[in-house]
Amino acid sequence: MSTVEKALAAALYAEGDEALDTGASLLAADPSADEELRLRGEELLRRAWERGWQPADVVRLVRRDLEEVHEQLAAGLITAETERYGQRLAPRFRAQLAELVHAQPPRADRFSYATALLELYRLLARLPAIEPVGPIPGAALASVPASPHEPRMLTRIRALLAKAEATGYPEEAEALTAKAQELMARHSIDDALLAARTHSPDAPSACRIGVDAPYETAKAVLLDAVARANRCRAVWNGSFDFSTVVGFEGDLESVELLYTSLLVQGAGALAKAESAQRAGGRKRTKTFRQSFWTAYASRLGEHLAAVADEVVTADLLPVLASRDVAVTSHTDRMFPRTTTTRVRGATDPDGWQDGRAAADRAERRGPGGPPGGLARRRRS
Repeated sequence: MSTVEKALAAALYAEGDEALDTGASLLAADPSADEELRLRGEELLRRAWERGWQPADVVRLVRRDLEEVHEQLAAGLITAETERYGQRLAPRFRAQLAELVHAQPPRADRFSYATALLELYRLLARLPAIEPVGPIPGAALASVPASPHEPRMLTRIRALLAKAEATGYPEEAEALTAKAQELMARHSIDDALLAARTHSPDAPSACRIGVDAPYETAKAVLLDAVARANRCRAVWNGSFDFSTVVGFEGDLESVELLYTSLLVQGAGALAKAESAQRAGGRKRTKTFRQSFWTAYASRLGEHLAAVADEVVTADLLPVLASRDVAVTSHTDRMFPRTTTTRVRGATDPDGWQDGRAAADRAERRGPGGPPGGLARRRRS
């Protein structure tokens, strides 16, 4: 048995620091084992791809459960492992590789370095199988249609959302976001009509979007609202901090853009609301923030749905209905068993009112009672 085999046998499947120390000591004492150790890491990554994981999923989990040094090691390992595939990588997979942050881990003694690697390998070895959202690296790739969004349209949508994130005026942010959603909805309709006229074989696909703590349940509800407004479906996996969004490719792009922008806008609005709370002599609390995000997600769900519905006329319903059926069927095949998770009640009236106001300044309504939000969740 090689040094690497002994170290992995000791460290990967046992709990506690003692097993890690044993494995790291073996590796630290044998520099000739370094190359085999690297190859075993790449093997663990290949197994992760086969189980449905993608680079962004792995890095997100490493960032959550380990430390910065492990994230740096993971990025380097992923880059090295995927070089073997050349162009045999799906577009989303390649895009995730391009976003990896490449930073050299701080120089450490051999024992510390081996310990960090074994901690990373332990996480990789324990990854369960999840629903695949694309072909694994090296697999034959079907021809992928060009993005349905025209470059000019995407540029305009991004510009509107960037302005919404940057403005200090809530009413302007809401108007800009609504205009971006309207453009997305109109373009989705154009795509659907074109596909119907040309009998396009285009079918729904899926992507994963991170839903990070804190207040992840409310954020999952927000993502679900964005997905539904753009004729997609979202299924949240709370255990691994992501939602799988199912829809047609152009609509998936819209969901990613809009959800990311709304998180930025929400965080900015929350900071202002908390500042006002402090100025009024009130303390910032977790309950306030939870209530804020719950109200923000709830109101935006209403508003986005209304904007999307405004562009739909009666003659478009048959075409859109057929695409909705295709998305729902694809979602049900991917997730035959799901549950619903109710958002924890919004118990802070100030947080609720500020969150609702952040979502809709121009059409402020009475706060009423906080409705319960639901996120569709994968059942293990």
